[in-house]
Amino acid sequence: MTTLTHRARRIEISKNSEKKVENEEGNNQERSPDSEDSGDSKDIRLTLMEEVLLLGLKDKEGYTSFWNDCISSGLRGGILIELAMRGRIFLEPPTMRKKRLLDRKVLLKSDSPTGDVLLDETLKHIKATEPTETVQTWIELLTGETWNPFKLQYQLRNVRERTAKNLVEKGILTTEKQNFLLFDMTTHPVTNITEKQRLVKKLQDSVLERWVNDPQRMDKRTLALLVLAHSSDVLENVFSSLTDDRYLLVDRDINCNVKQILTLRPSRASVWLSKSTKAGLCVVST
Repeated sequence: MTTLTHRARRIEISKNSEKKVENEEGNNQERSPDSEDSGDSKDIRLTLMEEVLLLGLKDKEGYTSFWNDCISSGLRGGILIELAMRGRIFLEPPTMRKKRLLDRKVLLKSDSPTGDVLLDETLKHIKATEPTETVQTWIELLTGETWNPFKLQYQLRNVRERTAKNLVEKGILTTEKQNFLLFDMTTHPVTNITEKQRLVKKLQDSVLERWVNDPQRMDKRTLALLVLAHSSDVLENVFSSLTDDRYLLVDRDINCNVKQILTLRPSRASVWLSKSTKAGLCVVST
């Protein structure tokens, strides 16, 4: 009797343990999508360049403001930041003679492909360049704003259009043709307005609800997007839907904090170029 009782107890214990394991596995499978990325796993993955362009596009018209001459350099700065965040490039360590961010060179960390055409094309240019260049110089080369004819080969062409096509493939934009009397232009109206609203809401919350005075404590990707949006002159679009009271709060306090992040003393560069250069430096250096 004693032996049979022990066996019955062992069988019950083994069954109970198996049920616990199955329940734990089921709970882990249910939790894994949310715990993987704090609720953002269901959202469409966008690069920094795609997010900046999406913020700058007019929803129905499908094009950026004709007066915005900053977004081109801002997109190139976003490429450099994206490469740094993916572990492909980094800034050389500071020395006694090169303490400022603008004086430090961009170094290659890994040349493995990223799967993004623009990122891989830039990575190939950085790998082939000897001697190495600074972030400011790379912004000039990638935008084609250089006096050296031998370095025009480094210019990234049609970045805005190629980024828009990526958003079309992800189902956020669509492609249309619009006639502007003298010429026809390809436009990309927003079709997935929910995705853009999610992006705007994320930036609004990061500024109005979760802002911290120490940039080192902020999420790097959110901070990079804020600085890039500011340098690309599309940050205004993020807060245009706010009420007057909240908009005044942003204009008075938050915009001032973003400008403080950008004060890195640019040397001999035009205003729009220095802004995007510093935007890249803010995250590439960390």
